[in-house]
Amino acid sequence: MAFQGTYTAIISPFADGRIDEASLEKFIEFQIAGGVDGIVPVGTTGESPTLDMEEHIRMIELAVKYTGGRVQVIAGTGANATAEAIHLTKSAEKAGASGSLQVAPYYNKPSQEGMYQHFSAIARSTRLPIILYSIPGRCGVPIAVETVVRLAKDHANIVAIKEAGGDVDRVSQLRAVVPDGFDILSGDDALTLPFMAVGARGVISVASNIIPREVASLVRDFASGNHSQALATHEKFYTLFKNLFIETNPVPIKTALSMRGMCREEFRLPLCKMDPLNRQKLVETLQSYGLIND
Repeated sequence: MAFQGTYTAIISPFADGRIDEASLEKFIEFQIAGGVDGIVPVGTTGESPTLDMEEHIRMIELAVKYTGGRVQVIAGTGANATAEAIHLTKSAEKAGASGSLQVAPYYNKPSQEGMYQHFSAIARSTRLPIILYSIPGRCGVPIAVETVVRLAKDHANIVAIKEAGGDVDRVSQLRAVVPDGFDILSGDDALTLPFMAVGARGVISVASNIIPREVASLVRDFASGNHSQALATHEKFYTLFKNLFIETNPVPIKTALSMRGMCREEFRLPLCKMDPLNRQKLVETLQSYGLIND
């Protein structure tokens, strides 16, 4: 299976401490209407570390149910404990997910050999296609290029990587050595265009939570050769891309969506509401794009 295009790393809407299933269904319909190629439930943007196991699996089941096969569902099933990641991945496969997003083990900072063994064990446990997820700013360690190559060659179902280390050169390094058909996706909206220019095939996006049509258009325009229009879209929305990260993701994007009535402004500790000055900056940014009223 190819993973190319725009995938929204969706929020987990909460209401009084529980998953807001009605808001989730409406939100997924908004994403599909916006033309995205898939959604990614219970990733970083979905506050996955604060969901218990039952809630995590329920979010995946709901995403599969509400999409109804119209777009891909890439389930966030990574963990810093291999057994937990395997359990979540098997549950996602049973639920009917299209694939699995596997973040590098966080906090325990494994060696590259430990990382290889971790992902290998997960790959052997499932038939789902797997997207690796390298985000050293959160995990403390990258998935080294050599480890990616080794995993891709040894496991036919490890087929892509989400690159969220902010390094365009690493995309070139990967493209030079990964097998044909191995896809690279940007993990940073502001770098989607530069990454695609050197060989990435799309993005797992935060910004498409609020502007799915625009992000999907940027990716499709570049992929189809309409580079000037893709650049114009990138330039237009660059400030939004950056200001959705003025505090830890997903706090700004969830706050922005709450301002549009798409979810409650509700987080799980240790995440909390934005600093008032940052919140005002976000308000002004959203107003400048006509996403909320003045």
